Amino acid sequence: MCKRGVLLLVVILQFFVYSCQKEKVYYVEKGSVFHTYYAIKYQSDKILTDSIDAELQKFSLSLNPFHPNSIITKVNENKPVELDDWFVKVFNKAHEVSEKSGGAFDITCAPLINLWGFGFSNMDSVSQHMIDSLKTFVGYTKIRIENGKIVKDDPRLILNTSAIAKGFSCDIIADMLERQGVENYMVDIGGEIVVKGVNQNGNCWSVGIDRPDDDATGAAINVEEIVRLCKKGGVATSGNYRNYYIKDGKKYAHTIDPNTGYPAERSILSATVVADDCMTADAYATALMVLSVEHAAELAKKVPEIDYFLIYADEDGKHRFSYSEGMLKYLPNRKELAILENP
Repeated sequence: MCKRGVLLLVVILQFFVYSCQKEKVYYVEKGSVFHTYYAIKYQSDKILTDSIDAELQKFSLSLNPFHPNSIITKVNENKPVELDDWFVKVFNKAHEVSEKSGGAFDITCAPLINLWGFGFSNMDSVSQHMIDSLKTFVGYTKIRIENGKIVKDDPRLILNTSAIAKGFSCDIIADMLERQGVENYMVDIGGEIVVKGVNQNGNCWSVGIDRPDDDATGAAINVEEIVRLCKKGGVATSGNYRNYYIKDGKKYAHTIDPNTGYPAERSILSATVVADDCMTADAYATALMVLSVEHAAELAKKVPEIDYFLIYADEDGKHRFSYSEGMLKYLPNRKELAILENP
């Protein structure tokens, strides 16, 4: 009788404990940051809005060039500033990608981008002399970190980390979610994405790659391909193909080649990269846009930690595709179409 009473008490206590535990549900956080949007989905037993906001504000004070008191703003204005771990991590990764890509990626080339204007609006007024003048203080080899301080060869040199820091911001939110015990999430900041686990339906996360249609308004969005991740990873797509220009009857995406200072007249319209972290994916997606399809493949072979999917235009303007062999595992729609035009 006593044993039964103890067993009954244990069952009652277990039921009470389980019933008091909060069920983990999927939350969706949306907002704007760094002049773009964010959408964060995660499974948790509590809402994490305050933690997300705090992390984004901390990131803004480090790498947001629009924040007057951020570290990167002070670096650009040549003011004394103590570098934090996030700034150093992004700077070092940017330098690494610049080295491996032969300068196709360069966070110092903002003056050249500004020279050409948005949408290459200043194209008719740009001269070789103007480009040469700017290139005297453009180049990733002209800035470095020594003893925890930024050292510039020319004080006019400025940094623009938008092509890598946005991906890193996804990574830091992902890290924060994991510290909070979150195992299933998708972090999307301005189209750069990091995922882990499964979605609310219990399936691997799916990320769409837009088709580069001739729609300058961006109103008509058609998905060309689906990337499906069943493990933690970052996905980034580069290619402002809805804001292109035409030269000699051919369409080019708006990308400046840091090495020449001129628009990169390449056939690649969209570059999607999958990597273990979104910062790496973000930087290499930008670098691939500057290269030819063949050189993009060569770069990816030197960087085994990335896989890529390219949409490019052939001589007739038709869309073609090129991708790394490892990318197939993320492309459920193409696994049975291994015979693609893949140079």
